[in-house]
Amino acid sequence: MRVLAKELAAVAASKSVEKVEMKGWVHRVRELGGVSFVMLRDRSGIAQVVVEGKADLTLETVISAVGVAAENPKALGGAELRAEKVEVIAAAAPDLPYPVNQDPDKIGLDVILDNRPLSVRNPKIRAIFKIQSTIIDAFSSYLRSQDFTEMKTSKLISGGTEGGTGLFEVEYFDTKVYLAQSPQFYKQTMVASGLERVFEVAPAYRAEKHDTPRHLNEYVSLDVEMGFIESERDLIELEKGILTHVFAQVAEKNAEELALWNAAVPTAKQVADAPIVGHDRAIELAAEEAALQKQGGKKAFEINPEVERLICSWSMREHGTDLVFINEFPRRHRPFYTYPLDAARTMSFDAIFRGLEITTGGRRHNVYAELLEVLPKFGLKAEDLSDYLSVFKYGCPPHGGFAIGCERITQKILGLPNVKEASLFPRDRKRVRP
Repeated sequence: MRVLAKELAAVAASKSVEKVEMKGWVHRVRELGGVSFVMLRDRSGIAQVVVEGKADLTLETVISAVGVAAENPKALGGAELRAEKVEVIAAAAPDLPYPVNQDPDKIGLDVILDNRPLSVRNPKIRAIFKIQSTIIDAFSSYLRSQDFTEMKTSKLISGGTEGGTGLFEVEYFDTKVYLAQSPQFYKQTMVASGLERVFEVAPAYRAEKHDTPRHLNEYVSLDVEMGFIESERDLIELEKGILTHVFAQVAEKNAEELALWNAAVPTAKQVADAPIVGHDRAIELAAEEAALQKQGGKKAFEINPEVERLICSWSMREHGTDLVFINEFPRRHRPFYTYPLDAARTMSFDAIFRGLEITTGGRRHNVYAELLEVLPKFGLKAEDLSDYLSVFKYGCPPHGGFAIGCERITQKILGLPNVKEASLFPRDRKRVRP
């Protein structure tokens, strides 16, 4: 039978004399006194395989090793496989362009991304995406438990709900269409259909010429929309529930992966204690925090990356949590469909986690006449948004939603310097391969 690396110690402890088989990749080879110690890597981890004589194996060769499991306190995991037979399943060429068995912290990001098919074999890098898988699963399972329906929507659209800026053009037969920035139109359509509560996990595209450690042009968006809400605070409470569940699942299922990065997730109490701060007050608090830290700089008039960092620093000091919800954004900083709180402010919010915005959301306009009235104030025409407006012409409940950036929350959980590290195959202005 095949035994995984993480199972080897238990098999050895059973004192079974039955032969077992291990399959995986050659991670490292060390020769000592006529014996070869082959570190075999599989999906569960790394185990030591002892081979008599010289093991003529190149790194990353896929092998099968058959032998007896034995306890050895000096071996990784406290056990080893004493091989009687080693078979090469698929030999690896000796000219590896990426050192899979080295610490990725000592290797440049471009080298890691240029050699993604190999670099993702590194256990520490692969851990990023095991955690990300848990995030997506936990996000989805929590929403299903709250009677949300999952949907999958088209990523080819005729135009944007925000006027068509920042969209990628695509040739579609004899016309031009665009890659969707978000499933906004479709989320609202399905709320109005009577489902009331919907979510989607899917790629989103932004044709913005950023080149920063926090931006991607293609990313995974964890989208939510909910009907019959009163304000953005209903959405904030929902997101707190989601994040509590996500962090708990990551802590339970990915302890080993977190340890590789020396990382930890917030506790349920830290999520519950996350403060809700108005936009203008957040800027004031950030200025006060900067003064405490004896930092100079220009006065901020909007939420920028430095304000995000400072407000989380303030929250950790005052509330013991580095998760903050900033609400009541000015109307000028939000799309036309955002519901107004008053003449100047909106029922919208951002979630800032460890110094980075991971969520934007809010309540939406749901009354047809109000939307028609607000469009000209944003330089938009009703005829250009006929499909979108039809959702509201025939009755739509008060509703709202938000989106969590999957790569960003992964980045902040692990403390990654660049969000591209949290994308399997990142796409930015310069990178469209592999």
